Amino acid sequence: MTDAHPQNKDGQIDVAVIGGGPGGSTVSTLIAQQGYRVQLFERERFPRFHIGESLIPETYWVLERLGMLDKMKSSRFVEKYSVQFVSASGKLSEPFYFMDHKPHDCSRTWQVLRSEFDQLMLENARAHGVEAFEATRVQEVLMDGDRTFGLRVADQQGRQRKVLARVVVDASGQSSMLASRLKLREIDADLKKGALWTYYEGAYRDAGRDEGATMILQTRAKKGWFWYIPLHNNIVSVGVVAAFDHLFKDRRDYETIYNEQLDACPAAKERVSIGRRASGFYATKDYSYRSRRAAGDGWVLVGDAYGFLDPLYSSGVLLALRSGQMAADAIVEGLARGDLSAAQLGKWAPAFTQGMDRMRRLVCEFYDGFSFGRFVRRYPHFKGHLTDLLIGDLFKESVDEVVEPMNLMRDEMKQAAEA
Repeated sequence: MTDAHPQNKDGQIDVAVIGGGPGGSTVSTLIAQQGYRVQLFERERFPRFHIGESLIPETYWVLERLGMLDKMKSSRFVEKYSVQFVSASGKLSEPFYFMDHKPHDCSRTWQVLRSEFDQLMLENARAHGVEAFEATRVQEVLMDGDRTFGLRVADQQGRQRKVLARVVVDASGQSSMLASRLKLREIDADLKKGALWTYYEGAYRDAGRDEGATMILQTRAKKGWFWYIPLHNNIVSVGVVAAFDHLFKDRRDYETIYNEQLDACPAAKERVSIGRRASGFYATKDYSYRSRRAAGDGWVLVGDAYGFLDPLYSSGVLLALRSGQMAADAIVEGLARGDLSAAQLGKWAPAFTQGMDRMRRLVCEFYDGFSFGRFVRRYPHFKGHLTDLLIGDLFKESVDEVVEPMNLMRDEMKQAAEA
């Protein structure tokens, strides 16, 4: 690996990355693997708390490129083989077993403690040559007109320095420095949700290959749903998601709101009843959004800095990893060609956005009361496509075959409701 390519100016690195989460670690690792000089700046010192603990199977292929698979397999993370739904009436669905659909090692994934997972990813980036600086705050993205040319950063002692870079990647998560500065963010009006969660020790866990299953449990009247994610150390992450105005309408304390929602979901309440709460409460609000652009001249957005969909099908880490991978490939190609235009650096975005929209369709259908079980019974030959979408295999046109029959069933449901 070379420290810098010959075309670099004195003191200029190839790529500066803002943020050391999964998106930032992915894009920086894959670029550094190709011999380019990459510096990453993370404002926190790892390990640090973060939500988004459930991976889905299609993360496998990005983890493979990153050289992370052996680390994941030897980790303490709980292995996840399926997802299961519990209806508002308490009826348990047939599990979606990933291995039954695709008998390959990629059908095994993990429930991760993000503090540990993100640290593994950052250490892996360093092992591939990334210069990663923790406890370093990016104070400013340096721009000449619409083109970026570097960053101004400060360490814990407040000492500032300028970092000149041919490309700036914003992987700063929901704070999204560039999207905020350029006013690119658009809130998804159809997915204006809030989430409230906590952790339990000793709560119920299934056995065998169901031990690590993600469960999605609807509340009565379908006004919200709980996630139930078993982690290692006998901890379970249990959170509720509902319309923001429903969840936080009275601005009461989080514990009261949470317990009321738990009362409205007997299946979740029964599972946690044998355990004890092991943390305080956490909340996030208005988190479904997307940027109008994924790239500009000399800059790229990846992961949550570009957009966040919804926690329903655990797509967050996949979308961070996949956008990081696709952006890295475009950046490497652009660096090699000397083309760091918006068109080159953002050439991956249309395909990525199309995949994101496919997952968004599934999310919206769930919130609209669509019955996936009824759909599979009526169209059993499409169960494979539906499972592909649930495992995150979003970037292929064949899964679009479910769109027309979904529309037909939704129209029938609407007509029956109006009759």
